[in-house]
Amino acid sequence: MLRAFRLILLVCALAAATAAGAASPGFVVSYQAERSQGPLQGRLILVFAPNGEKEPREQVIWDQDAIPFWGMDVKGWKPGEQRAFDKSAYGFPLKSFDDLPPGKYFVQAVLNRYETFTFADGRRLDLAPDRGEGQVWHKKPGNLYSKPQEVEIGGAQGGTVAILLDQEVPAVEPFEKQQTEYVKYLRIRSERLSKFWGREMYLGAWITLPWGYAEHPDARYPLVIAHGHFPSHPGVFRETPPEPDLKPEYSKRFSLEGYNRTEQEYGWLAFNNWNAPRFPRVLLVEIQHATPFYDDSYAVNSANNGPYGDAIEYELIPEIEKRFRSIGAGWARFVYGGSTGGWEAMAVQMFYPDHYNGAWIACPDPIDFNHYETVNIYRDKNAYYMNEYKRTPRPAYRNWLGHVYATVEENNQWEYALGTHGRSGDQWDAWESVYSPVGPDGYPRRIWDRETGVIDRETAEYWHEHYDLFHILQRDWATLGPKLRGKLRIYVGDMDNYYLNNAVYGVEKFLKSADPPADAVVEYGDRDEHCWNGDHARANAYSRLRYPQMVLPWTVERMLKTAPAGADVTSWRY
Repeated sequence: MLRAFRLILLVCALAAATAAGAASPGFVVSYQAERSQGPLQGRLILVFAPNGEKEPREQVIWDQDAIPFWGMDVKGWKPGEQRAFDKSAYGFPLKSFDDLPPGKYFVQAVLNRYETFTFADGRRLDLAPDRGEGQVWHKKPGNLYSKPQEVEIGGAQGGTVAILLDQEVPAVEPFEKQQTEYVKYLRIRSERLSKFWGREMYLGAWITLPWGYAEHPDARYPLVIAHGHFPSHPGVFRETPPEPDLKPEYSKRFSLEGYNRTEQEYGWLAFNNWNAPRFPRVLLVEIQHATPFYDDSYAVNSANNGPYGDAIEYELIPEIEKRFRSIGAGWARFVYGGSTGGWEAMAVQMFYPDHYNGAWIACPDPIDFNHYETVNIYRDKNAYYMNEYKRTPRPAYRNWLGHVYATVEENNQWEYALGTHGRSGDQWDAWESVYSPVGPDGYPRRIWDRETGVIDRETAEYWHEHYDLFHILQRDWATLGPKLRGKLRIYVGDMDNYYLNNAVYGVEKFLKSADPPADAVVEYGDRDEHCWNGDHARANAYSRLRYPQMVLPWTVERMLKTAPAGADVTSWRY
């Protein structure tokens, strides 16, 4: 008995000694006055990376390779003041600093800077404006960050680690510098958006000119819009051969070594196809329409983002068509895109049915909110768990074998660590900025509580009536049907990583039996992941690099079939 008691005392003493000698440091952050006179506001993010292969800020991700980081809001932050990270900071994938495993880390802090927007309706919101980088917080020009420094957690270091934000992300190179004989850049001020946001707002676009544009001054061309995430450069083709000494880079997404060379090879091939005889001669457009919430507005009008749909349709597109000799009629306009771009292609074809003659819709973001990924926002009570008693997490990301790498709750926790009030700049917050009404705090109203996952019925009903594309198709088919006949082509892999195929099944069933007929095309890629686009001969890694070769022949076929009497179907077909 005495021996056992002495053993207990020894264990307790060792534990106390270990705890005393393994005090983890605290972290305080300040910024260099020369970088900004302040005061500053924004989201202060502290990242811990177990390796120094890349800067910690560049390693932040939500999947199986997630590393720990914490975030907190700051406002009125003056030069010389220190802001301490404590237990009030929100972390991902670890909630508390106490959960950080012992070891050595490279730590880095970043301030994603906010500005105060005063809207036309009187709201004042603190948001991060896009600065030409496409809403990437760790690359946003003007954001402050520290140099990585090595620290030890659970060692003898203890004390306080002082971190200085003495670096600033530089401005992006002017897009105009990327212009070539084939590629032009256009930027316009939007009257509609400037009025809504209470400041000057702009739309940008890359316009790829057809081969022979200069040599055929009397030709007028069809317009094809490639919708998708923020294009920082023209992504259609490469005007020079692949670099012979290009260092191969591994693609984690496609599990392919040297994928950067594959992209160059396919870009060069696309350029040669573009210039080949009988290839469709069109104006190919990629639009820049980042918002303070995301890299993309989803090309529709919304309560939180403003009239982006009308701004694109009635301001940007007419200017493009005037400057670059477009036909300028609905029968000669088309849209295509994948993922975000897929939803946009379907939405603008539906919301502006006379403006376009067809939409190639690949792996669209949820087009039926009965299947908002794996959540039914109308019937489910909780977005994170399937049963209030048996708390089975809802999956958010899988591979083609069904192995789950992230849950809906984890994705939302990741975004909440990056920004409160829908300001993460990432996907779930972006959807709310588009689909939701304005919330009581002036920010987008939550579809569910970020901590608990409890779904808000009032918000769900608003989504249903305004942005559930499946519901709108059914509700308005009597008038929409005749305008959409033959225009919708939907493609998705049946093992889409984000379960986006689930939302297509009901839409497919409706389109097959619709009256009047839809004459739509819906196809699935067997065991194909995100973002399958209708190419049954190639894997996603390669088909995604061939959109123009796939889409444009169909646009010509449809135009020749549907052009009104007397329409110009010859000047651009040289």
